[in-house]
Amino acid sequence: MTTKAHWDGVYQTKAVDEVSWYSPHLEVSLKLIERATSNSGGAVVDVGGGEATLVDDLVTRGYGDVTVLDISPAAIEVARRRLGSSAASVHWIIGDITTVELEAARYDVWHDRAVFHFLTSADDRAAYVRQVTRSVKLGGHVIVATFGPDGPEKCSGLEVVRYAPENLHGEFGPTFRLLDSVTELHETPWGTAQQFMYCFCRME
Repeated sequence: MTTKAHWDGVYQTKAVDEVSWYSPHLEVSLKLIERATSNSGGAVVDVGGGEATLVDDLVTRGYGDVTVLDISPAAIEVARRRLGSSAASVHWIIGDITTVELEAARYDVWHDRAVFHFLTSADDRAAYVRQVTRSVKLGGHVIVATFGPDGPEKCSGLEVVRYAPENLHGEFGPTFRLLDSVTELHETPWGTAQQFMYCFCRME
């Protein structure tokens, strides 16, 4: 099964609030994005945004240049329908983050909650970092959240790589200055706790 087929299957068979990573509002992400942008004029890309409500909250808060990228057309369609007429103000990209063509120096903020930890291949991780380096503006900010050292070893039937802050930052290298890291104990819809770890970097 391809990666795209796997995630289409997840989104076609489970409701929005039936996946482990669901949260009504991604509060940690929102706070970090607001730290990264002094106003709502910055261009923000949500990598692996899928059905997540981050795009809703960014639009509500006045962000006018928001892109949602996901490998699953099914997930993108759910988010578009939920946003209604506001969906027209969002840029939607369907593609694999390791191979999709992104515009150079396009984004002020790169946000990824729970995509990078699925990249178990060193080649895929390197391709991801090349995408970030190419498409984020100099001085732009990168927010990447993965499962922390005490997080799950699998998610949606797939192996993941768990990271401590220094290990995750090490994947990106000295071009990215680590400004902060945040640990979150995310509560799943069925009440269990998952440890997420966020790295907040600036590209220099």
